[in-house]
Parts: sequence; C-alpha cells; structure tokens
Amino acid sequence: MQPHLIVPVGTQVVSRVDVNTETGSCLAGAVGKIVKAPTDNSHAYEIELPDGRCLHLQRHQFSLRKHHQTQGLNAPDFLADYNLQDYVIYRCVVGSRAYGLDDPSSDCDRRGIYLPPARLHWSLYGIPEQIEDKPAQECYWELQKFILLALKANPNVLECLYSPLIETATPLAQTLLDQRTMFLSRLVYQTYNGYALSQFKKMEQDLRSKGHIRWKHAMHLIRLLLSGITVLKEGFVPVDMSDYRERLLGIKYEDWTWPQVDQWRLQLHREFEQAFAQTQLPERPNYEQANAFLIEARQSMV
Repeated sequence: MQPHLIVPVGTQVVSRVDVNTETGSCLAGAVGKIVKAPTDNSHAYEIELPDGRCLHLQRHQFSLRKHHQTQGLNAPDFLADYNLQDYVIYRCVVGSRAYGLDDPSSDCDRRGIYLPPARLHWSLYGIPEQIEDKPAQECYWELQKFILLALKANPNVLECLYSPLIETATPLAQTLLDQRTMFLSRLVYQTYNGYALSQFKKMEQDLRSKGHIRWKHAMHLIRLLLSGITVLKEGFVPVDMSDYRERLLGIKYEDWTWPQVDQWRLQLHREFEQAFAQTQLPERPNYEQANAFLIEARQSMV
C-alpha cells in the first residue's frame, strides 16, 4: 500500500501495536474493520473491533489483514543466495537481428530458458516465472512456463526454439531443440491469426482517431502472418525473413500506404486459411512428450 493512499472504509486491518486509550484498547495482532477513514494520513482511522468497541489508529499502526497473512512468505532473502542467471540453460538472440530486419539502430534482444535447482523449485517461496534484465534487453522464462507457452503456440516462445542465433545451449537444452516439433500444431493458426486480427483492428482505430499508426508494429504483424503460413505448410518456424527484408522494411519506413499494407494483410489471411485447410500438423501439440521432457529436466536438478 502506497503511504499516500487512503485505505477505504470496510477494509479489514490488523493492529501493529498495543493500544489502551479512553476510546478502546486492543493487543497487537487484533483484527478490526475500518468504519471511518480520514481525508489524509496525518489523521487517525476509526476502527471497529469484533466486539463492537472502536479505537483510533494512525496508518503506520496497522496493516491490511490480507498483507499481514502473507508477510514472511515473500522471503526475499531466500533468493538472495542465488544468481538465477547462473541457471540459464538456453540463450538466443531474437528480434530484428534474428529476423534479418535489423538496421544500425536495432537493439540486440536475448531470450531463453532457466532451470532452477530443486531446492528452489520445491521451496515454500516459489520461483519467478521469468527473470528480466531490461537494460540489457534480456528475458529468460522458467522451463515449465516456457513449455506451457510453447504448447499454446506463443509466437515469441516458438521463435526462440527456431532462432538461428544461439549463444548458449546446454545438453538438456539441445535435447529440447531436437524435440521442438512437438510444440507445433494447428493451434498456430488460431494464435497467430487471432493476434494479427485484433492488432490490425486496433491500428485501424488509431488511424481513424489519431491519424497515424506504429508502422514498425504493422511490419511485425505482416511478418507474423508470413511465419504462421510457413509453419502450417512446412512444419517449422521461419525466423529469418531476409527474403522479405525489402518489402517489410518498406512498411517500417512508411514507404507503403495503409491500403497497400491492408491489401497484403488480407491476401496473407487468405493464404493462411488455405494453409490451415491443407496442413499436416496435428490438431494439438504433443503434451505427453513435453511433460516427459519436463520431468526429466526436473530430475536432473535434484
């Protein structure tokens, strides 16, 4: 809770201090409900105890009950002894450099997977689903989170598995790469196509209301459709888009008009639908194979 925010009436709180005043008394740890809130944090709150007595407490003298109950479960010191970056098993370059669409201003984005030791995975305090270093443009998903996203045909995750620019791959990660086709299914059609449809609709709204769009984003949506079509036709995720570099960068640099971009989009939607009708990919990914790999990976960290 930010110190400048007023806690609303009806909130259950826990006293941090013993209180003994003319208006009421309670021991530290007593629970009550706010029945009157001040206009600012320089004044006291009126808090009603379960037996109907009321007392007045300053904001620093009580905690929200829901926060009080979870205090100690965050245990920031538990992870302090571990540098989770040390447990990265797979690291690759994604984004414009991997797509073959980079220019002198392009960043170098890295994504990948980390696999924590069993002690962390089994602990009461849990582990983060991903670790990020925003200044360095890096993000690493915990293995189970990565696998779940891949099974849902998340484009960003699937591109990691097929990036041509791999910097780190342990033997376990290489095993995953060798089995990466288990994540490919017809779900790619719904995921890729659905995202492109929703984003192009937002762009049309921006064009009407603001008079402009994010052309780089439009470029990547076209790239996404091109990628999805290839997945359904050929059974792999094409990351390098060098063959389309001139046309795609033409969109980014606003050499295209919006009607031209929209016409290409509609053409790609039709091609995507045709590829979906003819694809040899299974209806769903191979959940059993993915689960077996995850269990094997977990066992390797015991």
